[in-house]
Amino acid sequence: MPEQLTLYSHKLSPYSHRIELALAEANIKYKNYEVDLFNKPKWFAAKINPIGKVPAITYGGPDVDPEDPSPLSFKLAESSVILQFVAELYPESGLLPKDPVERAKVLFFMDTVDRHFDRPGNEWMGGRTESYEGYLKGVEMIQGLLSEGSEFAVGDRYTIADACIAPLLSRFKITYETDIGGFPVGQGHKLGEELKAPEYAKFLNYAQCMLERPSLRDSNDEAYLAEMWKKLITERRQ
Repeated sequence: MPEQLTLYSHKLSPYSHRIELALAEANIKYKNYEVDLFNKPKWFAAKINPIGKVPAITYGGPDVDPEDPSPLSFKLAESSVILQFVAELYPESGLLPKDPVERAKVLFFMDTVDRHFDRPGNEWMGGRTESYEGYLKGVEMIQGLLSEGSEFAVGDRYTIADACIAPLLSRFKITYETDIGGFPVGQGHKLGEELKAPEYAKFLNYAQCMLERPSLRDSNDEAYLAEMWKKLITERRQ
């Protein structure tokens, strides 16, 4: 009988979404417990993740109420670490290649996403306008790692590299379509216009493949994300 696996997440978190996608692609059964990020229960930091962030998982031990996890279960946090753990736990899923070169490509792609795409993107969204160029540079770096015409980040099948970037691509699209962010008004739309240039075609083709994938399409609530972003940014500016 498979060990129990519980994911602690939140719809607003792209990092939680990464784990949801990997588990869906691997067809793994699990419990999903949504943590209220705006009113975090005290037991979450005490029993699951001392930092108090999502995502986090418990694995193994008895199948119990997620609000009262067993001390016998293994607790793990940080999305990139959880992605690799899930891939190692279910090797038949193909989420992490067996070939050492392909495996290294997956891990390098994930590191590039975190350092050069997600980080400047968060800074820019938060109002650091000087990070705009860094964000575009990150797009170029990601594009440089993609094979021409491939629908996947590495090789010919879905891996944790795709799960790592897919939720960010969804939010990336919302940003340039809605112009919602801490940046100056119009800069989101400007990003969308710049991306129409031929030199970004490979990146956009890959992004479209990810956005159309059932695992993302069925778990992605763009209206909710846009509404929450707008609310949070409005509150921040008051």
